[in-house]
Amino acid sequence: MAYEAKNFESLLGTKGLSDTLLKNHFTLYQGYVTNTNKVADALGAMAKEGKTASPEYAELKRRFGWEWNGMRLHELYFGNMVKGGKPIDKNTNLYKKIVADFGSYENWEKDFKATGAMRGIGWVILYYDFHEERLFNTWINEHDVGHLCGASPMLVMDVFEHAYMVDYGLKKADYIEAFFKAIDWTIDPKFDSMLG
Repeated sequence: MAYEAKNFESLLGTKGLSDTLLKNHFTLYQGYVTNTNKVADALGAMAKEGKTASPEYAELKRRFGWEWNGMRLHELYFGNMVKGGKPIDKNTNLYKKIVADFGSYENWEKDFKATGAMRGIGWVILYYDFHEERLFNTWINEHDVGHLCGASPMLVMDVFEHAYMVDYGLKKADYIEAFFKAIDWTIDPKFDSMLG
């Protein structure tokens, strides 16, 4: 079954992120969906042909993680934004967990933004480790490298240049501020209950 690109056009008109920037970013995301399907199809065909020991198969297997994570991380990124943003509810278990693990919401926010402002390209992810019941702000350098195994992404911010340069040039910190104003902190009650 092929993956289908999700429609995030409801984000058009988001303050701080121009429609040009967003449309370019949506096109990039759609490319990840297309390439995820192409790589999956090619791997399936090679497996049927008995070519699983070939260097081409091995290279496509490695490439699949890049394309799939590029697709999924963009879905999480766009999915955790809404025009006008929605503030975090201080009564949620997520908010309480942020305060417990970082000392305050402000400490968490400062650390998340500092992680995003680091030199380089990649992603910033607020992960929840269900095993140890801890939150982490994590830098992901490439789509397929550096993820915390078994941890669930709670908030994803794209800090590749394509996410901000059209609007902000090299002013990544200004983009991060715009992103924070667009965060949708609406939390699924079922998920929030797992954090309590």
